[in-house]
Amino acid sequence: MDEAVQPKLTRSPAELVALVEALIFVAEEPVSAKLLGEVLDEDKGAIKAAVEQLTAEYEERGSGLQVREVAGGYQLATRTELHEDIRAFLKTRPSAKLSIASLETLAVIAYKQPVTVPEILEIRGTQSTSAIKTLLDKRLIVAKGRKETVGRPMMYGTSKDFLLQFGLKDLSELPSIEDFEDLVQ
Repeated sequence: MDEAVQPKLTRSPAELVALVEALIFVAEEPVSAKLLGEVLDEDKGAIKAAVEQLTAEYEERGSGLQVREVAGGYQLATRTELHEDIRAFLKTRPSAKLSIASLETLAVIAYKQPVTVPEILEIRGTQSTSAIKTLLDKRLIVAKGRKETVGRPMMYGTSKDFLLQFGLKDLSELPSIEDFEDLVQ
């Protein structure tokens, strides 16, 4: 006997918004519109419309939460302007503590990727081996292959975890070098 094909469930826009909100909330990582569409058997356009509606609802009521597009997906997050009060409530420090050397190395990699250890040394003026190990251990950077030059050194670049940790949609959201130069003057 052939099993009957299940008819596609029709949801109201409000039901779809509620489902999208619930799935984004329970997801451990940002969830893409494509995955939401597959799970809910909805087209990508309907999912994006639901996300836009949800975003507008949070905005309209001045919610403490917002929908953020991060690392190729959607995530619920607290509003940036509330972070200091939230941090005071939780009595915690930022979770990813990095040394100055690690932060400098991470900045070089983020802006110059893919980059090799000798290139980082040339820019920073000091060895970065332990900083690279720390950044690899924290999964903020990944190996991006080997450079086609003498010795074939390993090249490094930032990871998806880097985007997640710093709340970036993609690398184009990094501040410009000029912004940093303005701070120094």
